[in-house]
This record gives sequence, C-alpha cells and structure tokens, in this order.
Amino acid sequence: MKKFVPMFAACAVTLMIYACSSAPAPNKKLEGNWKSKDGSTKLSITDKDFIMDDGQASKEDYFVKNDTIYTSYQGSRPYTKFSIKELTDTKLTLCYPDSDIVEFSR
Repeated sequence: MKKFVPMFAACAVTLMIYACSSAPAPNKKLEGNWKSKDGSTKLSITDKDFIMDDGQASKEDYFVKNDTIYTSYQGSRPYTKFSIKELTDTKLTLCYPDSDIVEFSR
C-alpha cells in the first residue's frame, strides 16, 4: 500500500498542473474581416466563429493547430482543414481542402 501513495501523489500533482494551465492565446492576426483578391469570397474570423461567404454564408466553429485551421459545423466531425500558407497583418493565404490556394486581404 505504501508503494501506491507516491504514485497517487504524482498523478494528482500532474492532473492539477494540467487543469490549471491556460489555453493557448488566440491568434489576433487571424481574426478580422478578409476578402479574396478577386472579391468573390468574404471571410470573417472571430474568436469563436469562421464565417465564409462565397454566395451563401456558412458559420462554423473552428480551432487552429500549428498552421492549420480546422472548422466544423456545430462541433460535428470530420473537420474541414484549411492550411495557412502566409499570414501577415494585411494578407492571408489559405490552401483549401481541395488544394485551391486563395489569397485574402483586409
């Protein structure tokens, strides 16, 4: 029984550290209103929503992991992946799931 006390304590400390850690900070460069170079697509990214309007607006939840934006409609799976090729204050280049590359500006 004495062997389990240190293991239990280590597990408890690890779980407490994980629970108290903060979530990664959102990417403020990504958030905002964007429009494609040709003007046919508008993209609005908030802290919680990914809204793409290319004739019919679709509002989806999203999260960012490394250089990829994962979107889903109301948390459903599978996720749609958009790769970020370039991101500056005024320019966003996305690679769509079908490998089309679209440039956006503010």
